Amino acid sequence: MQIFKFGGASVKDANGVKNLVSVLNQVGYKNTLIVVSAMGKTTNALELVINNYFNNENELDNALMEVKNYHNQIIKQLFTDKTHSVFNNIAALFKALNLFLTTNTSNNYSFVYDQVIGYGELVSTTIISHYLNYIGIKNNWIDARNYIKTDNYYRQAKVNWQTTEQQINTNLNKSDLNITQGFLGSDSKNFTTSLGREGSDYTAAIFAYCLNAKSVTIWKDVPGILNADPRYFENTSLLNQISYNEAIELAFYGASVIHPKTLQPLQRKEIPLYVKSFLNPQENGTKIGKHKMLQPFLPCFIVKHNQILISISSLDFSYIVEENISAIFSILHQFKIKVNLTQNSAISFSICIEDLYDNFDELLHQLKAKFKIKFNKNVSLYTIRHYNNDAIKQIEKGKTVLLKQLTQQTFQVVTK
Repeated sequence: MQIFKFGGASVKDANGVKNLVSVLNQVGYKNTLIVVSAMGKTTNALELVINNYFNNENELDNALMEVKNYHNQIIKQLFTDKTHSVFNNIAALFKALNLFLTTNTSNNYSFVYDQVIGYGELVSTTIISHYLNYIGIKNNWIDARNYIKTDNYYRQAKVNWQTTEQQINTNLNKSDLNITQGFLGSDSKNFTTSLGREGSDYTAAIFAYCLNAKSVTIWKDVPGILNADPRYFENTSLLNQISYNEAIELAFYGASVIHPKTLQPLQRKEIPLYVKSFLNPQENGTKIGKHKMLQPFLPCFIVKHNQILISISSLDFSYIVEENISAIFSILHQFKIKVNLTQNSAISFSICIEDLYDNFDELLHQLKAKFKIKFNKNVSLYTIRHYNNDAIKQIEKGKTVLLKQLTQQTFQVVTK
């Protein structure tokens, strides 16, 4: 089998859905499973729904209506038959969403987030599956939540691989064209869980691993994996091939093209991953596989904005030793803080963190009880793989350097 993943940008409107059909017709779709993300910026729109649910109830209905109208406009442009069952099916999904919002009694933000956010993928795949059948491409719509089983760590669920593999191999008809949702799973009580933002790539890898697929292709609005994000860097170059190890390094440091968890299951079974343009599907794109070298070999740039740099030292100016570091990481784990860089000297320990769950104030309170703390908010963390002097000068130019460190292959700097 082959696994295709289409992101939100590729199906952001009716023309995008039609282009998905064009891609399938050009490259073939025999023995294929398609993973689809929410359309366009739907995930962001549903996050606004969730925010209004908790903080601004007066605007909740308006936020919901925006999401409904957006999808209804796409449906109307795709289906000339206004009595088609897709209209009732999509209405039923939004009715189910509204029912949850009116009957839910949990005030756990992460739980509510996962129950709401997944409707983006459920709606997008329902529309696309109906449209493919409508134009004569027979397919099955399958609910990823029935196949990918996870724990109940909402918003960052961990896959139960044994149960997931059993569910996929027992229940999936591999001879059909199947369409399913990225990003979603379910826990032991069948509540919806999510695999983390941009987790649709990971979904594709999970199915590929369990099905022993021959390849995974991620279709994006870029020609492949570039050596830098063109939104933040000029004069980017296409990387023709990358080894699994190199791609994992890039993903670990925050390269936005690949989800950090996507590559490990593919590497275990040596399943190649292609990143290609849905605008030019016949082009080669980038291949990630069992290669030895990055091709072409050149510096790769990654930036993470909205970081917080914290400097931690002991209250009595004693050494920062293993016991202190263990206590610090215990507190970081307690508040689900993501650490992107660490550096220590004799009397201080510095960390560059990402506050994904808005827990920084509570974290600060706990740290100040045991340590002396200094911090800088809204800093940027730049990483250069395979750096050279020119690349370093390019990054540091015009910026205030707060911290930097380098290893043989990787340079990192925190700037203001």
